[in-house]
Amino acid sequence: MNVLFSLNTLVIIAILVTAVIAVTSEKILTSVIALGVTGGFIALEFIFLHAPDVAISEAAVGAVLSTAMFVIAIRKTTKKEDEEE
Repeated sequence: MNVLFSLNTLVIIAILVTAVIAVTSEKILTSVIALGVTGGFIALEFIFLHAPDVAISEAAVGAVLSTAMFVIAIRKTTKKEDEEE
């Protein structure tokens, strides 16, 4: 039980650290990647809470799909800005 508590605490600390990085980073791509990593840690926390269905949904949508959509949007808008200059 002590090992599980320690691992759970580490995951919660990792969630907080990556969330702070996502909010405070000056580069947009770094923020998006940190947000995706936060979603991955949240999915891991749901696994610890014995909610595998929610963990799969969080991993698919929160960590993968939204991160991919943000990265594609950033790349498309960055190309337009570079062509205008």
